[in-house]
Amino acid sequence: MDKEIIGKQFDEERALYHLCHAKVTDCVFAGEADGESVLKETEDIHLSGCSFSLRYPLWHTKGFTMKDSCMDELTRAAIWYASDGEIHGCRLHGIKAVRECRHISVSDSDIVSPEFGWKSTDISLKDTSVVSEYLFLDAAQIRLERVKMSGKYSFQYVDGLEITDSVLDTKDAFWHSRNVTVKNSTVKGEYLGWFSEGLTLTGCHIIGTQPLCYCKNLTLIDCTMEDCDLSFEYSETEAQILGHIDSVKNPKSGHITADSIGEIIREDAVMECDCRILIRNA
Repeated sequence: MDKEIIGKQFDEERALYHLCHAKVTDCVFAGEADGESVLKETEDIHLSGCSFSLRYPLWHTKGFTMKDSCMDELTRAAIWYASDGEIHGCRLHGIKAVRECRHISVSDSDIVSPEFGWKSTDISLKDTSVVSEYLFLDAAQIRLERVKMSGKYSFQYVDGLEITDSVLDTKDAFWHSRNVTVKNSTVKGEYLGWFSEGLTLTGCHIIGTQPLCYCKNLTLIDCTMEDCDLSFEYSETEAQILGHIDSVKNPKSGHITADSIGEIIREDAVMECDCRILIRNA
């Protein structure tokens, strides 16, 4: 490591522009000058114990670590066009914190960031909490493990997503998504998974009205469903449900098996619907 910066404050425009092969420790990026892009076009930098309160600090950064650091709500659009980064024990609290990034891992962190992760590839979140109104829009190769998430329109147009041991409190999750696998997780929302293709849920608890409609290649294995009415409308599905489904409406094809179903609706369909519905021990 060629350079080490310790305990300094920076607030000017592009204060550490194109900094390479450096450690930045216990520094503050804030002040009256209110400068943008303090660490733009940096490479091989290692941030520890730093505090950020300026816009666009890490743009076009190649190869970085950030540990035990805080980006507050004034740190807008903090990490864009960056690659090969590790973030651990941090708070990312500015809007649009990550966008069009590649190969970024986040662990043991707290994220409060509307529009987080848009158009990014190969991003992982582990042991992390997330509050984001639009999470991972049009992203690819995303992994979540032991994540607690709260938001609304999450994972829209995502391609390649793996979620395990997580809790999602969302709304229109997985719309138009492709190749999504969710395991051993709770997924709460309204209109979950509409227009998805290749969505697989295994050992999940699904909560909310009108889930899993207009899906292609939908698979549910040993899942439970709560407050799920008008489920599976016009979906191509293979579903093994443990317990009760409030209602099922006009599933297009495949098989749905459950212990009980409150209502099976087969009327007013706009397409041929021949899905087989089986009630265990009926």
